[in-house]
Amino acid sequence: MALSSTQPLTLGDLKGLGVEILKDVGPKRKDALETLEISSVLDLLQTYPRRWIDRTNEARISDIEVGVDSLVLVKVINVRSVRTKSKKMMVNVSTGDGSGKLSVTFFNQPWRAKQLEPGMQVSVFGKPEMRNGYLQMTNPIVDLIGDRTGKIVPIYAQSEKVRIFTWHIAAWVEESLNRCVARGFAETLPETVISRLGLVGRSTAFRDIHMPESFVARDAARRRLAFDEVFRLQMVLVARKRALERELRGFQHRVSGSLIDRFTSSLPFPLTGAQARVIREISEDLVLARPMHRLLQGDVGSGKTVVAVQTMLCSVQGGHQAAIMAPTEVLAEQHASSIRQLLDGLQIPDDTNLFGDRPLCVELLTSRVTGEARRKILTGVADGTIDILIGTHALIQESVVFSRLGVIVIDEQHRFGVEQRAALRDKAIDNPNGSMPDVLTMTATPIPRTAALTVYGDLDVSVLDELPPGRTPIATRWVNGAESEKMMWDEIRKRLAEGQQAYVVCPLIDESEKLEVASAEKTFHDLQAGELKSVVVGLLHGRMSSSEKEVTMNAFRAKKIDVLVATTVIEVGVDVPNATAMVILDADRFGIAQLHQLRGRVGRGAISSECYLVTSAEEPGPRVQALVATTDGFELAEIDLDLRGEGAIKDTRQKGRSDLNLASLRRDRDLIELARAAAFEIVDADPLLTSHTTLRDELELLLTEEEIEFLFKS
Repeated sequence: MALSSTQPLTLGDLKGLGVEILKDVGPKRKDALETLEISSVLDLLQTYPRRWIDRTNEARISDIEVGVDSLVLVKVINVRSVRTKSKKMMVNVSTGDGSGKLSVTFFNQPWRAKQLEPGMQVSVFGKPEMRNGYLQMTNPIVDLIGDRTGKIVPIYAQSEKVRIFTWHIAAWVEESLNRCVARGFAETLPETVISRLGLVGRSTAFRDIHMPESFVARDAARRRLAFDEVFRLQMVLVARKRALERELRGFQHRVSGSLIDRFTSSLPFPLTGAQARVIREISEDLVLARPMHRLLQGDVGSGKTVVAVQTMLCSVQGGHQAAIMAPTEVLAEQHASSIRQLLDGLQIPDDTNLFGDRPLCVELLTSRVTGEARRKILTGVADGTIDILIGTHALIQESVVFSRLGVIVIDEQHRFGVEQRAALRDKAIDNPNGSMPDVLTMTATPIPRTAALTVYGDLDVSVLDELPPGRTPIATRWVNGAESEKMMWDEIRKRLAEGQQAYVVCPLIDESEKLEVASAEKTFHDLQAGELKSVVVGLLHGRMSSSEKEVTMNAFRAKKIDVLVATTVIEVGVDVPNATAMVILDADRFGIAQLHQLRGRVGRGAISSECYLVTSAEEPGPRVQALVATTDGFELAEIDLDLRGEGAIKDTRQKGRSDLNLASLRRDRDLIELARAAAFEIVDADPLLTSHTTLRDELELLLTEEEIEFLFKS
C-alpha cells in the first residue's frame, strides 16, 4: 500500500487506495465490501467499531450469575438443529471457555446453524438461567470475533448476507494502520488548536479508535475524530456565512425615524427586555451594506410578530417593500390579522403626499385570493404601492414581481423546502441595483443550541427567551383512567359555563383499526352526544376546504363555537385568547415539540389555562412527563434531543456527503462550540484557505461540487 511520497497521508490519499490492495480482498470480497459502502482504505478506517470487548475484564462462565445480564467470550463446541412439535426450528449450541460450559438456544433463527461453527470464538450477551442443571441463554446477542488477541477487541458491524464478519474488518483495518505507520496521517488542524484543546494527533486517533490499549486511549481517539467531524461541518457553515457577507450586496436600511417611532409609541404594551435586545441585534444587521441572514428563535407567545413587524417597517421606512411568508394559509391569515391590528391607523411620512402622510398598505396573498382581487394585489406589488405582502408559497409564483423588496421574513423555516426559500430570495435579487434583501427566519420551535449551530450554523441567531406581560402560566396535567377523565370534563364544562372556550386535539382524521387513536370525526360526534352535549362543538381538520376552515375558525374566534375538535392543523398560528383549556387525546403519540406547540394555543389571554395530556398507558411516558414538568420550550428542546437523538436533525442538514459518524449533538455539545470557534479563527484569517491546503483538499473531498464552487470561488 505504500506510496512513493514520504509526506504524511491525507484522507484524499486514503480515498484513492481501493480495498483490493489489502490481503485476501479479491474481486468477490471487494464487491461484498462495496455493499457495506466500503470501497477504499478511507472508508475502511472510517468504519468505526460499534463496541469494544475488554478481554482483561471479561466474565468467565464460572463467574456469571443466574438472572443477571452477562457478557462472556466462549468457543463453540458443537451445533445441532431440532424441529419442535410446533414445526419451528430450534438451534442448540454448546459452548465453553475452560471454566465451564454454557448452552445457547435460538428459537426461530435457523440461520444460526450455518453462522456458528465448532471452533469459532464468539461473545454472547444475555440473561443466563439454569435448565436441567446447566447454564443456558436463550436468543442472546452474538458477536463473531474470530481468533482475536489483544486487551480490547473491537466489534464491527458485519453482514451474514455477504459473509463479511467483524474479524475480517478488524484484520484489514489492522493491516491498513500498520502500513500507514511509516508516513503517519496529515494534520488539518493548526498545532495551536490541537494543543489548546488537548486533542491527540490524528495518527494516534485512528489507531486508538480501532486498536486501543485502554478505554482512556479509545475515548481520547473518539474525541479527536468526533471533533474533526464537527469541525469540517462548521468550516462549511462558517465559510458560507463569511462568503455571503463578503460577496453579496445588501440594503443599508434606516432603523430609526418617524415611522419606527410612530409604531413603537402605538404599541399597547412595553417591549420585553428580550424583544428590545433582539431588535437591537437585527438593527445592527440592517444598517450594514451586507444582507442579513438571521434566525429568530422564540418560544410560543414570546412576541416574535412585533419583532418581525418592526424589522419590515425598517425596510418600508427607506422606501422599500417587505414580505412575510408562512407555510400554511391558516398561519398566513393569522399573521395578516395580527399585523393589520398592530399597524392599524399607522401612517407613512410622505413628502410627495399633499397631507404629508399616506396610509401603510398591507395585503394578504394566498391561493384563495383570485380574480380581480388577485390582479389588483399583483399590480400593487409590482408598482410598489403595497408596502408589506403577507402570504404562503403563493408569494414565489412567477406572476408575483416585487418592485423593490428589501426585507423577507420567513416563518417556520423548517416547513419550507430549500428551493422555496431560494425562489423568494431570487425574486428580490432581480431588483435594479442587484441588492440582496435582508432575511429574517423565524421559528416557534425552540432548537437546542448544538442543533442551531449545526442546522442553522450559517445564520446569526437571536433568541426571545422572555414572555411578554399578560401571558398567563399554563398548568399541564397527565390524565389516565375514567376517574381522572371525569374530573377533566367537569373542569372543562365549568370553564365553558364561565364563557371560556376549549380545544380537543386528536392525532388522526379518520378511525384506524391499526392505530388505536382517537379520530377527530368520531371524537366530534361522541362529544356532541356525550360529555359536551350541552355546548356548541366545532370540527377542524386538514381535509376540509380552505373556505370551510376559515368559516370554522372565524366562528370559534367569534365565540359561536365553545369547543373546537381539531387535528394538528391548529399547531401554529391560531390565536384565540378566550380559549383557556386544551385536551390532547393519545398525547403519547405526539412528539415533544408538537405537544409544546399545541399547548401554546392556550394561555394567550388573562385567564389561567390548563392543558390535559390524555393517555391510556399506566405510567406517563418521558415526553408527557417533560411537558408536565416544564413550559420552557428551550428546556424541552434539549430533553427532546436527548430522547430522540439527532437522526432527524442530520436529515435536515442538507450539507452534502459529509456526515456525523462518531460525533453526537447530545454528547459533544462542547466540541461543537469549540469547533465553531476554531472555524471562525481559521476562516477569518484565511478566507480561501490558501495557507491550509490540506484542510481545503479534505473539505473538497467530503463536499459536493456545488458546495465547493460556492465556498471557494474567489
